[in-house]
Amino acid sequence: MNRLQQTMALLAATLAFGAAGAAAAAGSLAVEQAWIRAAPPGVPMLAGYADLRNDGDAPLRISAVESAAFDSVSLHETTVVEGVSRMRELPGLAIDAGATVRLAPGGKHLMLMEPRQPVDARAPVKLRFVLEDGRRVEADFVVTDQAPADGGGHDQAGHDHHAH
Repeated sequence: MNRLQQTMALLAATLAFGAAGAAAAAGSLAVEQAWIRAAPPGVPMLAGYADLRNDGDAPLRISAVESAAFDSVSLHETTVVEGVSRMRELPGLAIDAGATVRLAPGGKHLMLMEPRQPVDARAPVKLRFVLEDGRRVEADFVVTDQAPADGGGHDQAGHDHHAH
C-alpha cells in the first residue's frame, strides 16, 4: 500500500468512526398522553395535545407534524400579552435530551386543520412527528372531550420531567 492509499484508508476509517459516533448520539421522541379535543362534526379545526419526551442522549427538533386525517397540522403556542390571549404558529420545537415538552390547552399545542373525514372517539387518529434529521415518529391520538384521566400526566408516576 503506498502513502496515498494509506492516507485514504485512514481518512475513510476516521469518517466511518465519526459517523458511527454521531449516530449513537441522537434524540429519541416518545409521545404520551396524546389526545385531540372532540368537536361537533363539520368544525374546520381541532386542537391536539400530548407529552413529548426526548429519551435520547442528544437534543432533537420537531420540524413538522403530518396526518392523513387532516389537510394540515401545525405547531402553535398560545400566550397572553397584556391580558389578551394570542396564538402564533411555531416553526419547530426543540426538546433537550431527557426533557419533556407538554402540549396542553392554553400553551403549546397542535392545530389540526380541515379534517378529511369525521373525527370521533371510535378510532384513534394517527399523527406523524417529523424530526429535523428526517426521522418520523408516529403516534395514535385519542379523541375525547377532556384531558386523559390523570390530567395529562401531571401526577402520573414516572413523570417527573419539566417542560423546557
